[in-house]
Amino acid sequence: MTAPLQTPSAASAAAPGRIDASHLFIRLGEGPQAFEAVRDVSFTVPGGQLVCILGPSGCGKSTLLGALAGHIPVSEGALLVDGAPICGPHPERGIVFQHHTLFPWKSVLENVAFGPKMRGVPKETRRKQAQDILHSVGLADFAGLYPRQLSGGMQQRVEIARVLVNNPRLLLMDEPFGALDALTRMMMQELLLEIWSRVRTTIIFVTHDIDEALFLADRVLVMSPRPGQIIEDITVPFPRPRQSEIVSEPEFGRLKRHCLELLRPSVPREPLPRLSPIGNGLSA
Repeated sequence: MTAPLQTPSAASAAAPGRIDASHLFIRLGEGPQAFEAVRDVSFTVPGGQLVCILGPSGCGKSTLLGALAGHIPVSEGALLVDGAPICGPHPERGIVFQHHTLFPWKSVLENVAFGPKMRGVPKETRRKQAQDILHSVGLADFAGLYPRQLSGGMQQRVEIARVLVNNPRLLLMDEPFGALDALTRMMMQELLLEIWSRVRTTIIFVTHDIDEALFLADRVLVMSPRPGQIIEDITVPFPRPRQSEIVSEPEFGRLKRHCLELLRPSVPREPLPRLSPIGNGLSA
């Protein structure tokens, strides 16, 4: 059941980064090509929670993330952060994509310091901020390198650092580890949880990987195929801090099977062919 929307004064008294979505519709395209991507979505995320949006490809989960980032307008309904409507992009709502968007001609340090630079932060201050964030993601020794000199996992760490240096209320992540190999992906998931345990910003993490969602999240919002609707809001019961060993626990397996059932398309099954009464052939 969706919690009632807070007024701005009530929201400001709570932890920052609260999200309230109420009867949200998002339509994309124009004319005959227009279509409904998200239909009548309502949910609330308290400030500081880590929530995964889980769903099949094309269900509208990235569209919903784009609306939270301020890149995609809402067609109907209300989408509020800390009681205020979203009106375009803002550094307080940073987004990390699957493939890095780092400036190839800038060093790691310069990439991370770019946001503070655009906000007018003095050079020495922003360099210190960037160095501190790089230390927190384990890249202090790579500040002078360029993106092409980094592995995929290291590039994504720089992306996360580039968002965190702005002290965002929301960290929005669109399948950020989807292009990584299995071992690097697991390490990045553990690193994300470690960082989040310190900064406690609100994280909305889009994925189609059930294991990833259950390992990371406080809650999992499961979306239907397009037009996307939230078909279940699952509270993940595992205590924190979490280790990768939880994937072998019986409750993890039960929740995974439940998510699989929710995501499995309900396609009518054709009847099995009838065996011929003579021999082993099939009847015509």
